[in-house]
Amino acid sequence: MNHASTALALTGGGARAAYQVGCLRAISGARPDFSPGVLTGVSAGAINAAHLGSRSDSFPAAVERLNGLWRSLDTELVFRVDPLSLAGRLIGWGTRLLSGGAAPPVRGMVDATPLREFLSRHLPLEAGRLAGIRRAIDAGALRACAITTTSYASGSSITWVQGEDIELWRRPQRQALRAELTLDHVLASAALPLFFPAVRIGDEWHGDGGIRQTAPLSPAMHLGAKRILAVSPRFQRGDEPNRERSLGYPAPARVAGILANAVFLDMLDFDALQMQRINTLLAHVPEAARGHLREVHVLILRPSRDLGRLAAEHEYRLPRAFRFLGRGLGAREGRNADVLSMVNFEPEFIARLIELGEEDARARMGEIASFLDGESPRWTGRDPAARR
Repeated sequence: MNHASTALALTGGGARAAYQVGCLRAISGARPDFSPGVLTGVSAGAINAAHLGSRSDSFPAAVERLNGLWRSLDTELVFRVDPLSLAGRLIGWGTRLLSGGAAPPVRGMVDATPLREFLSRHLPLEAGRLAGIRRAIDAGALRACAITTTSYASGSSITWVQGEDIELWRRPQRQALRAELTLDHVLASAALPLFFPAVRIGDEWHGDGGIRQTAPLSPAMHLGAKRILAVSPRFQRGDEPNRERSLGYPAPARVAGILANAVFLDMLDFDALQMQRINTLLAHVPEAARGHLREVHVLILRPSRDLGRLAAEHEYRLPRAFRFLGRGLGAREGRNADVLSMVNFEPEFIARLIELGEEDARARMGEIASFLDGESPRWTGRDPAARR
């Protein structure tokens, strides 16, 4: 089947994006013909989208190279974790606060220069541009690639689009701009707020694209996708009344984890639910009366295990200075480790995320294959309206 109108939407979550690689390995192994015509990425998902969009050969081969990229990572290749660097940042932030803003500003909690250097070595760049994306579009292997950032100047969500025959869009607090995608777009989209430094694009500073992205499936829809395969690294906790609860005062890591999930990951489920509702309505409307509206089907893949708890099991692998700071914030306990799962780039944890992604995708391969072959997925999400 032709997948030109199928989009692959890769959401954020820092190190959790390694889970997406495992899912894609399983899919490309079972369906080597699969090659999405549209790629969208936000946060760390932008790294995956940029790499896959820059392919010069088959999609499965690009997935394997992406697998190699992630498996070669460790925390020191993403940000500086030596005690001197971390202490210097902490002192800088403390001085800035105590001086009432008179001290020089500190850009981020960590120095992310290693990530820029790492991606510069592994992405095909020409003067900073992702030249492979242009070649893939010219060769007809890709229709469009989009990366979303957040403008700290306007507070808006900006989707940077590269492709042919693209109609740009503008909505409240979000808009699309045409661009030749660059390494700066990728780094800005992946810049976790406060933790990683913001990145300048043009005259404005930009950060993680998930901050204001209220409609994460919207870029793929605007780029003409009729089917969207979304890979979310968010574990969907159940509503069981007897699940473990934390009754003590919440640790800073616990609060930060809940905020991070709300900012980066929760909107995908709501967006998919809205899309399903529209599909249901359109099914009862004659095609001639639909106007510009069309059915867009979505299949979401997500972890079968809590990645926060998985990160807590691998916490001891982190560099000592970073581990010390994390424990001070309460990130060692499984229920508090959601933030830890975003910044733990140690090889053992990354490998486990990739393995889990492969296991989960294989378990749903029948459903995935049917979706790619054109069947409508069965909606299994929770509809809050159904409870009213």
